[in-house]
Amino acid sequence: MLRPCRLLLWEVALRLSYHVVTAGICLGGSDIFASVKENSPTGEFISNISIRGYPGANTVKLCLTGDNANWFYLEGRTIRLNTSLSRVLDREVQGSVLIAELTCYEDDVMQSQYRILVEIVNENDNRPNFLPETIQPFTISELTPVNSVVFTVKAVDADGDMISYIIDQSSPDAWFFRIDLPNSGNIVLNKPLDYETRTHLELIICAQESNSEEKFNTTALLTVNIEDGDDQYPHFLPCTPVSPGVPVCMSPTYTTNITQKHQDVILEFSPGPIRAEDGDRGIDTSLIYSILSGDDQSRFVINDRTGELRLTRGVDDRRLTPNFTLNIMVCQVDDRLKYSVASVLVRVLYENTFPPVFNRTTFKGFIIQSSSPASIVSTYGNQVLQVQVSDRDFSDGLNPNIHYSLHPLSGLYQVTQRGVLIARTDQLHAFDRHILQVVARDEESGEEVSASVDIEVLQRGQAVPRGAFTEQQMFGDVDSRLAGGIAVMILLMFLSAFLFLLLRTMKRRRLQRDPEEHTAVALEKHPNVRLLWFHMVSSSRPVFSLDDSSYNTRAFSRHCESSSQSESLHGRQGVYTRRLSQLHPPSSSSSIIITDPPAHQTP
Repeated sequence: MLRPCRLLLWEVALRLSYHVVTAGICLGGSDIFASVKENSPTGEFISNISIRGYPGANTVKLCLTGDNANWFYLEGRTIRLNTSLSRVLDREVQGSVLIAELTCYEDDVMQSQYRILVEIVNENDNRPNFLPETIQPFTISELTPVNSVVFTVKAVDADGDMISYIIDQSSPDAWFFRIDLPNSGNIVLNKPLDYETRTHLELIICAQESNSEEKFNTTALLTVNIEDGDDQYPHFLPCTPVSPGVPVCMSPTYTTNITQKHQDVILEFSPGPIRAEDGDRGIDTSLIYSILSGDDQSRFVINDRTGELRLTRGVDDRRLTPNFTLNIMVCQVDDRLKYSVASVLVRVLYENTFPPVFNRTTFKGFIIQSSSPASIVSTYGNQVLQVQVSDRDFSDGLNPNIHYSLHPLSGLYQVTQRGVLIARTDQLHAFDRHILQVVARDEESGEEVSASVDIEVLQRGQAVPRGAFTEQQMFGDVDSRLAGGIAVMILLMFLSAFLFLLLRTMKRRRLQRDPEEHTAVALEKHPNVRLLWFHMVSSSRPVFSLDDSSYNTRAFSRHCESSSQSESLHGRQGVYTRRLSQLHPPSSSSSIIITDPPAHQTP
C-alpha cells in the first residue's frame, strides 16, 4: 500500500511541483517563520518540521503547496532551498518574502496545514544606475547667473542604498560646475559662461553608494550646450583682439586713395570692404551703418545696410584738402546702445601715371652655407643683392611708399623694405636651390608688381661667381679644382690642334718649292741664271712665270728669237703670255734658260 502511494505522490510532485515525503505520525506542529539570504546556493537550510506523534503508527504524508513552493524541497523533516545555476534567488526580482503551505495527510486525509513564511535577506549586489532622462544633453543660456542650479541628476540603487553625487575633476570642464549638496544631485554653475569662447561643455558625474561597505558607483558623461545670449557689441572687421583670449576687438582704420578726377564712385578700402558683424554669432542681429562726422557736406554717403561708402563729388584742389577723415558707426537695429565706431581715411593723391617696375624679371642670388643664424643674400661679384623697383613718377625713381614682401611667406628668407634678402643660413644645405617671388606694392596707389629670385646655396669656402658666364657658372656645382683641370685640358686640346694645322700648312708650302730647287741642281746652272719652268697640263693653258720682275726684256727677246723664230711673246714688262696660235704642240714639260745680259749692254 505504501509503495503505490509513493509512486502516486512522486507523479503528482512532478506535475504540480509538489514535494511529497514520508514522515512520521502527523501530530502537532506550528507555522514556520525563517529567513534566507538572496543568492544563497541550493540546499540552503530553511527550517525543521515540528510534528509530534509516534512514527510508523499510521501512514502519513507531507506536501508543500502555494505560489512559492517550488523554491523549497523536503528532506526528511527539514525544509531546504531549491535553486540552480539558471535560477538564482534575487530579492530585487522575487520580492522580499517567499510564501508556501505545509500540509500533513494521514491515510489520504488532511490532518493539519501550516504556513511557511521565508524572508529574503537583501545583499548589496547591485550598482547605482542613473535615470536616463536626467543625463540627457542640457542647454543653458550663457547669461545664466553664477551660483544658480542649472540641472539635476538622479541615480537609483536596486538594493535601496543611499546615493551621493560627485563631479569627476579629471573631466575637461569640471571647473565650470560644483555640487553643494552631495545627496541632492543638483548641479550648480560655478563660473560664468561665454558662447563666443565655448559653445558646449562636458563633465563626468559619479553616483556612489554612501551607506554600504562596497561603495559601488557608476559614472555618466554629461554634455552641456551653451545658448548664445545678446551680451556682445558689434565690431568692425577684421577683428584684432585687444589681447590674446579676450573676445574684444579693436576697430581698424580703413584707408583709400583718390585723385581729383574721382567722383560718384564707390570707394574701395584697405582693409576692406567696410563691414561689421554682431559679436553674438549665434544670434547675428541685423546692423545699421551711419556717418558720425567728416562727410564734408554730403561729399561722402554710406549705405546703411551694406556699409558701402560713395564719393558723390570730386575734389577741387588737392592742396586745400589733401585728405578726409570720417567716423563710421555701426549699431544693432534692435538695440542702438550696442554700437562700435571706426575711422576712415581718404587721401587725395596726384594722378599716378607710371606703375612701379623691376629692372628685370629674375634676379640671381647666392648664399654660402654657414652656421650663423642669418646672412645677407649676395649676387655676382659678391655684391649685396638688392631687389628694388623704380617708379618714373618720382625724379630719383625711388617710391617711398613701396612695401616689399615674399609671396608666399618663407620660413628661410625675409625681405627688408630696402629690397635686401636675409637668409637663415643655419637651416640651408649646400647645393640647394630656391625660387622666391618678391612682391612690391605701392601702398598709396595699391599697384603691385612681382619678380623672381633664383638663389643657389654654395658650399663652405666656395667663391661667389663674378659674372653670369664665369667658370663657376659654366660648370655649375662642380668642384672648382675639377673645373680648373677640365679647363686646362680643353686649352691643351686647342693648342695641339693649332700646332697640327700650322705644321701641315708649312709642309704644303715646302712641297710646292721643292720641284724648282731640284730642277736647278739637276741642270747645274749658275745661281745668277733664272729658271723659267713651264708645266704643261693637257687641260690647262701654258703660262710663263718670271721670278724677277726687273728682268731685262730685250735680252730675253733676242734669246727667244734665236731659239725659235716661229714663237713670239707679247705683254707688259715682267709678265708674258704665249699666243695659242703660235705655240707648239704641248709636251710634258719644257724649259727656257734666260741669262742675265752683260752689265754694260743697254736695253
